[in-house]
Amino acid sequence: MRLLLQERPTGREAPRFVQLQLEADLLGGWTLVRESGQIGGRSTLRREQYLDQGSALAAFEHARDLQLKKGFQLMFVQGAEAPRP
Repeated sequence: MRLLLQERPTGREAPRFVQLQLEADLLGGWTLVRESGQIGGRSTLRREQYLDQGSALAAFEHARDLQLKKGFQLMFVQGAEAPRP
């Protein structure tokens, strides 16, 4: 499952982005990958490990909802239905 969120362009500088990705690992756990930064610039990558899919999905949805509240727009969704507002 993957989401790409982006700030609205202001015209002064390149907008910021956040990409969230949920991946199953080889040992039966789950990894939430968060990448954030400025488009065309440097980015930061963080990985969080979860033992089960339920807790990983809850963390994924929480991170998504937090970014939507900050004003980011959903630009791309892969592997999941569109999030509820």
